Amino acid sequence: MSYSYPIDETYWSKEEIIDVVNFYSMVEQAYEASVKQDELLLAYTRFKQIVPSKSEEKQLCGQFEKESGYSCYRTVKQARSAASGEKINMK
Repeated sequence: MSYSYPIDETYWSKEEIIDVVNFYSMVEQAYEASVKQDELLLAYTRFKQIVPSKSEEKQLCGQFEKESGYSCYRTVKQARSAASGEKINMK
């Protein structure tokens, strides 16, 4: 991994930063191996509690995709259409 996660250290608490990084990490995991649908959606729900604005979500996830090549949007979309407990694999 030769990129950094887009985070807002100015406004987010240490716990919120950890939760956002966890979400980005799960998106990475979905591309590099697989991740459980339930765990990914739980991480996304927490991410949305921290980043409730759709425009800020698009901005942060856009930066993440630009740096990593991994799409938060496509990963969450696939997780939402998958059955509970199913593994999400974006390869």
